[in-house]
Amino acid sequence: MKTINYNNTQITPSKIVCIGRNYVEHIKELGNETPDTMVVFNKTNSAITNNLYYFSEDTRFEGEICFLIKNNQIAGIGFGLDLTKANIQNKMKSKGWPWERAKSFDNSAVFSDFVPFDDDITTINMKLYINNNLVQFATFDLMIYKPSEIIKEIKSFMSFEDGDIIMSGTPKGVGTYKKGDLFVGEIFADDKLLVKGSFTAK
Repeated sequence: MKTINYNNTQITPSKIVCIGRNYVEHIKELGNETPDTMVVFNKTNSAITNNLYYFSEDTRFEGEICFLIKNNQIAGIGFGLDLTKANIQNKMKSKGWPWERAKSFDNSAVFSDFVPFDDDITTINMKLYINNNLVQFATFDLMIYKPSEIIKEIKSFMSFEDGDIIMSGTPKGVGTYKKGDLFVGEIFADDKLLVKGSFTAK
């Protein structure tokens, strides 16, 4: 089973619960329909990695603010990359089929370390740099569904296990990448850096 590092301890998430289409500008950039309910899908434990691998020229990165859950509430925060095989996902969407082949393949959930979180959640923000260029920026205010709403919705039909992770959605700026690209993801509370992850695509 795959683990993540939380507060210098190895934690084994049973699952990663992902929120799709949670930022208006990201919905627009991909030409998607704005959903009338929260889009929720899972990644399996085998998707977890702290390395960024290159899979194909259509594989897309999506930087996200991620939460570690304990006792049904947010206990930690980290940075994550939701990797997506875009061509496969487009085919799945066109036929109304599930997204697992495009979203839940092995090593498709790339995580920084996670750190305990007790700051004001309304101040959180994320920055993703690729090769020193800022490509994505997310804030609490830009989220359609806030973390408390996300947790409530997930709990309405699925139980959390301690150590599970929520990937809260990606803002605009997604794209493909190539071997050798350097990704640096940062999570802040206001201007205070909480956690940083660096990954070079292999």
